Amino acid sequence: MKAIDIDETIRLHVKWRRQFLNAFAGGNYVDMPLSDHRACHLLGCKESGLPAEVVAVHQRFHALADEIVELSQNGLGDSADLLLPELNEAAHQFAAALDQLR
Repeated sequence: MKAIDIDETIRLHVKWRRQFLNAFAGGNYVDMPLSDHRACHLLGCKESGLPAEVVAVHQRFHALADEIVELSQNGLGDSADLLLPELNEAAHQFAAALDQLR
């Protein structure tokens, strides 16, 4: 398995999610870190040797972020807002899954 820095990975995901949520709260859709999550060093984590459960939770996090971005860019901010709690839950599940790898 390719070694990953679990603490740094969790920190980066938490930081990005916080920026993302703050942008939504302020209505600053233009300022959202839309592409940052697409550069995630774990996005291709199937090859990292991580357990399938961790990969699935991580991919769900990114899929939700993509869906939120797409909805907001198409003028459906209210629908995007409804997915924010699910994004938070996916982020917490991902952090918990990484913690279990320690």
